Amino acid sequence: MPIYAYKCESCGHRQDVLQKVSDPVLSICPACGASSFVKQLTAAGFQLKGSGWYATDFRGGTPAAPDKPDSKPADTAAPATAPAAATPAAAPAASEKPRPPTSEAA
Repeated sequence: MPIYAYKCESCGHRQDVLQKVSDPVLSICPACGASSFVKQLTAAGFQLKGSGWYATDFRGGTPAAPDKPDSKPADTAAPATAPAAATPAAAPAASEKPRPPTSEAA
């Protein structure tokens, strides 16, 4: 239920009232009893939540990528990193010096 701000134009009494949208607008001031209790126009206070909204979307930050489930089933998905034993040694170890190329004369 939304909270509405009311103000009495006669005595200046202010009050926030929790009301349903379908409830009638209050008109009688609870402080002085005058019929000049009016609803104030205030900024809406809401927060977007859920999988499609991000806090950075409207703050000038880097847009976040939406969370997407894997399109592959879990049993066929490739592992994130290959095991160390399965990767070939492409570069020599740091302690080894590279050998200069040799030219063979035939």
